Amino acid sequence: MSEDKNISNQLFKGVLLLLVGAAMLGGSGIFVKISESSPSLIAFYRSLFALPFLYLWMKFEERGNLKKINLTNRNRFFLFLGGLCFALDMAIWNWSLSFTSVANATLMANTAPVFVVIFGILLFGYKIKLSFIFTLILALAGVSLVMLPGKQDMVFGDILGIIAAFFYAAYILSIKDITNVLKPAKTLFFVTVITSLCLLPVSIIEANDLGISSSEFYILLSYAIFSQTIAQGMITSGISKISAHLSSLILLMQPVAAAFYGWLLLGELLTSFQLLGGLIVLIAIYMASKKN
Repeated sequence: MSEDKNISNQLFKGVLLLLVGAAMLGGSGIFVKISESSPSLIAFYRSLFALPFLYLWMKFEERGNLKKINLTNRNRFFLFLGGLCFALDMAIWNWSLSFTSVANATLMANTAPVFVVIFGILLFGYKIKLSFIFTLILALAGVSLVMLPGKQDMVFGDILGIIAAFFYAAYILSIKDITNVLKPAKTLFFVTVITSLCLLPVSIIEANDLGISSSEFYILLSYAIFSQTIAQGMITSGISKISAHLSSLILLMQPVAAAFYGWLLLGELLTSFQLLGGLIVLIAIYMASKKN
C-alpha cells in the first residue's frame, strides 16, 4: 500500500514539475524574438549563462551525499547525445523563428511526443498502451487548435520546427536514461556544459564573434535563468520521476502557455478555438496521467 502511495506521489510531483516548467518554457519565444543576436548565439548564451546557477543547484542537491557514481560508457554516450541534441534543438528552433511565425515554430516543435513514442518503441523497447496513443492524438489536436490563428504558409520554417522536434525527442529520451543514474541537477549541468561546447563553434561561424551589448547581456541572462535554469530544471526533475512518453505529452503545455503569454503581454486576442484547444490539451494530460 505504501509503495503504491509512493508511486502516486512521484507521479503527482513529476506531472506538476513538468506542467510548471512547460508553462514557463512557453515564454522562450519572446526572449528569442526581442534579442538582437543570431539564433545560434542566443542558444549558446542561454546555456553558458545558466551554468553557474545550475552548478549551485547541483552542489545544493548533493549536500551530505558522498556516494561516488561511476558512469558507464552508456551513461557517457547519453550525456553527450543529450547535450548535442539539445544544442541542435535550440539552434534549429531559434532559426525556425526567423522563417516562420512563433505559432508555427511552436506547433512544429511540439510534434516531439510523436518522435518520443516512435524512438521509445523501436530503440528502447518501451511498452506504450494504445490508449496513450489516442490521448496523444487528442492532445496534438488541441495544440493545433491553439496554434491555428497564427498558421501561415512558411514551409521552410515549419520544416526546421519539425527537425527541432526530432532532436528534442532524442534529448528527452537521453535525459530520462541519464536521470536513472544521476540526480536531475547534475544531469542538467553536464548536459548544458556539452550543449555550450557544441554551440560555441557554430556561434562563432554564424556571428563572427561572441560580442553582445550590455542590454543584450541582460536579455540573454534573463533568458538563461528563466528558461534554462528554472524551467528546464523543473522539466528535468519531472522527467526523472515519470515515463519519457508521458513527459513529452505534458510538455505540450508549452504552446498553450505561449498563446496565454501572447494574450497577457502582447495583447493578442484569444479566440474560442484557442480556449477550446487549451482545454483539450489539459484534458488529454489529465487522462494520460490517470492511465499511466
